[in-house]
Amino acid sequence: MAVGVVLEFEGATLDQYDQVVEKMGFSPGGPAAPGGLFHWVTKTDGGFRVTDVWRDRETFERFAEEQIGPYSAEVGITNPPEISFFEVHNYLTAG
Repeated sequence: MAVGVVLEFEGATLDQYDQVVEKMGFSPGGPAAPGGLFHWVTKTDGGFRVTDVWRDRETFERFAEEQIGPYSAEVGITNPPEISFFEVHNYLTAG
């Protein structure tokens, strides 16, 4: 079942986010990770927020463990994000 995931990175910067994305081999507007259905990011007062939709929670958690955590640490993000999960009733994709 698809899952919405919101990650709140307090104390981190969009520059650090951009570095993580580059280390993952992604580019703005390009395809997402396998199992990732939708992704966007925005600056917040205290850091940045990532909002995703994933095929399922397990796929996200594996990706977080293998890539988000290690690459975030490499670019100096010292605090783990606060993560919230949401059941997805429906999602739409580009035609």
